Amino acid sequence: MMKKTIRIGTRDSELALWQAHHVEKKLNDLGYKTQIIAVKSQGDIILDKPLYELGITGIFTKTLDVAMINGQIDIAVHSMKDVPTALPVGIVQAAVLQRADEKDILVYNNNLDFLETEGIIATGSLRRQALWLSKYPNHKVEDLRGNVNTRLQKLKENNWNGAVFAAAGLERINIKPSNFVNLDWMIPAPAQGAMVVHAMLNDEFCKEAIAELNDLETDICTYIERQFLKTLEGGCTAPIGALAKFWEDEILFKGILLSIDGKQKIEIERTVPIQEWKKLGYHLAQEILNNGGAELMKNIKESLKK
Repeated sequence: MMKKTIRIGTRDSELALWQAHHVEKKLNDLGYKTQIIAVKSQGDIILDKPLYELGITGIFTKTLDVAMINGQIDIAVHSMKDVPTALPVGIVQAAVLQRADEKDILVYNNNLDFLETEGIIATGSLRRQALWLSKYPNHKVEDLRGNVNTRLQKLKENNWNGAVFAAAGLERINIKPSNFVNLDWMIPAPAQGAMVVHAMLNDEFCKEAIAELNDLETDICTYIERQFLKTLEGGCTAPIGALAKFWEDEILFKGILLSIDGKQKIEIERTVPIQEWKKLGYHLAQEILNNGGAELMKNIKESLKK
């Protein structure tokens, strides 16, 4: 084996570093030499603006893309749900690791009585905001930004009733508090709970090394979810949830598109034979678009411009 050291690029948040070390250990176990290089992302630096106002779907991945294209790092590790559906020219998806818990959870202050009355929930995600308001129309949603540690801290310091997190993120770095509930009714972000590794298209050595980490089931399910997302949104941010799961020789799929205020929603649920996976996300998204989704997407784009 060639003795090239694989330089692993990551953001410098605790969760991002955990993910990079996780990939590093797997590569080391296979006999590869590695080095971790932490890079600060614009998304981490600009904390006072909601994500969608920054006008870029890949704010957290862009910095690492640039570092990779400039040759400062060889591979990049991302939370797959943060990755735009279109990758920069010259960069490829080299592996998707086995998925962790894909659920959203509610971390709450004090107690859960507010679920019966009025409450204030914090989240920086349009999807979580829309799903929450759809279920609890008399609640308010506050914007909450920053890495998971920052967001947990802000929750403690504010008079909000709770905040929504991805279970996987808190579990990975072992900071999931005891005051949480699983939001089983909330359809997760496409690819939530999965990690993806990118490499340069022309880097055969790294692509081959990383390919050994690929989990086929997660790869297929996240592919379906992201294809669904890409077909619906065409490059703009919108409240979209999608989850594909293997069940024996079938794939179970749930997808949803909502208005930002949660008042309108179009849902789809299907069970199909595994063989149909390649265009599944596309066909189900088309169904939603033909079922009022195209009009809804148009309205969402308009309202985000304001």
